[in-house]
Amino acid sequence: MSHVFGVTASLLGQPWCWRGGVAPGGDLDGRGEDELLHQLFRARGARQQDFARLAAPTLRDWLPDPAIFTDMERAAARLADAVEQRENIVIFGDYDVDGATSAAVLIRTLRGLGAAVGHYIPDRLLEGYGPSAEALVALKAAGADLVVTVDCGTQGFAALEAARAAGLEVIVVDHHKASTALPPALALVNPNRLDEGAEAAAHGHLAAVGMAFLLAVALNRCLRQRGAFASRPEPRLIDLLDIVALGTVADVVPLTGLNRAFVAQGLKVMRGRGNPGITALCDVAGLTRPPVARDLGFALGPRVNAGGRVGRADLGVRLLTTDDPAEATALAAELDRLNLERRAIEADVTAEALAACHGDGAIAVVAGEGWHPGVIGIAAARVKERLHRPAIVIAVQEDGIGKGSGRSLPGVDLGAAVMAAKDAGLLIAGGGHAMAAGLTVTAGGVPALTAFLADFVAREVAAATVTRALDCDLALAPRGVSVGLVETLDRAGPYGQGWSAPRVAAGPFTAVQCRVVGEAHVRLVLAGADGARVKAIAWRAADGPLGAALAGAGGRRFYVAGRVKADEWQGRRDAEIEIDDIAWA
Repeated sequence: MSHVFGVTASLLGQPWCWRGGVAPGGDLDGRGEDELLHQLFRARGARQQDFARLAAPTLRDWLPDPAIFTDMERAAARLADAVEQRENIVIFGDYDVDGATSAAVLIRTLRGLGAAVGHYIPDRLLEGYGPSAEALVALKAAGADLVVTVDCGTQGFAALEAARAAGLEVIVVDHHKASTALPPALALVNPNRLDEGAEAAAHGHLAAVGMAFLLAVALNRCLRQRGAFASRPEPRLIDLLDIVALGTVADVVPLTGLNRAFVAQGLKVMRGRGNPGITALCDVAGLTRPPVARDLGFALGPRVNAGGRVGRADLGVRLLTTDDPAEATALAAELDRLNLERRAIEADVTAEALAACHGDGAIAVVAGEGWHPGVIGIAAARVKERLHRPAIVIAVQEDGIGKGSGRSLPGVDLGAAVMAAKDAGLLIAGGGHAMAAGLTVTAGGVPALTAFLADFVAREVAAATVTRALDCDLALAPRGVSVGLVETLDRAGPYGQGWSAPRVAAGPFTAVQCRVVGEAHVRLVLAGADGARVKAIAWRAADGPLGAALAGAGGRRFYVAGRVKADEWQGRRDAEIEIDDIAWA
């Protein structure tokens, strides 16, 4: 295997390898743009016949017929009946970004059709994940005729049984792992049903918000066939793609296939600033330029999530569905405040969770009393990043019941592992998808759960970590790091989970400036022998080996590997490298 710049062991102990195992051919240093894009596509496993629609992802090229999904037409027909008969519809959503955006898509669609629609978002601490029997029965008593659960419900057996007994019809729109048995819903729309057909199952990577959008498409079509739009305009579903893009990126589902079209087109809609809530969210996040995909995951998503984590669970839905700019501004400000509070709580829980990690098993499972259950998912992500293995963080409550959240590595299906643990009787509740999962367990059951999960994922983790290499797409001389390169690489986006942002190796450099800024970030100015000066930053590196090496580099030459982005400051636009690793020259 050829290694990038001959690096077989970097500062962080990793070989630098070509993504996909094949070194790029020809001169890709900014002069062969189409060949560079094709190299990026090939390295991500794309087929050559898909290159054109990957370079310009549109719904026309990627959107399937919603009817391929089991129960989709039944769900659309029942919703159409409810619209025509002016029934009371309630959208029951999860408290995270995917739940909030899924609910917002259906609420805005139904409002546009003149329907009577409300929402219900359960409190994370008091009610937990998914529909409960108490909540559904109460909604029926309050006058609900039809409930649509979004981003939850596939495992809601007892709750849906109670709803049926109370005479309440429920449609489930979800994407989480399903069991062989399914709850008694009027319709259950989920590409990850075990009885789903192959064409629909191929869309198992969609977030719940993507499935909600497809249901909106199916609903519009059903009403069109009934002649509902003969005297009134049909809702413009394309205007909802900014919400779909936000939920898709923030839920960390793979940005492949249809998801790429959702995000690419959703970012275009977002630039028009037509949704007052998203506009206000961009403003409080300090985004003065048009948002890109990473902004949805790192700037906007966490703020929407903050309501469900440490505030009021329905703030996100209210923000995304309001048409009042003043209300949107107030809601965004509250979510921004809650996000700052969330970050402080998360830092404490993460530090304690890392301190509680012992051994080097296939999965890290840690439990602690007093940990805020609203931040355990983020803490699990931080533990996973630090230890390079799947992680589950469990907050044990006063009653001895632990609420856990897990994050996984690519190639390790954590949702399947949690479902298996549930089937084995080790959990009170649990579910999820490949990269993230949630569970409920007794404090005394944590050791047995840990042993079971470690055995279940051992082979997948070994395969994912046997050669922990840093995948690179391009090797450059210092002067090759330019704004022009950034613009070329952006053409192969949007980037995210499953469609990684290109990693560039460049150098050799020396560090002519190095200082710590913000929350332990290391900011540098690098100099190349060819006269280039390049800005660089290593996030959260000051307290680790990377930060120490950069601070002590002196005049020593080194190569850097990381992602190149545009840095805009006071009207000036430069290229900047976000450093993942270095190797001494």
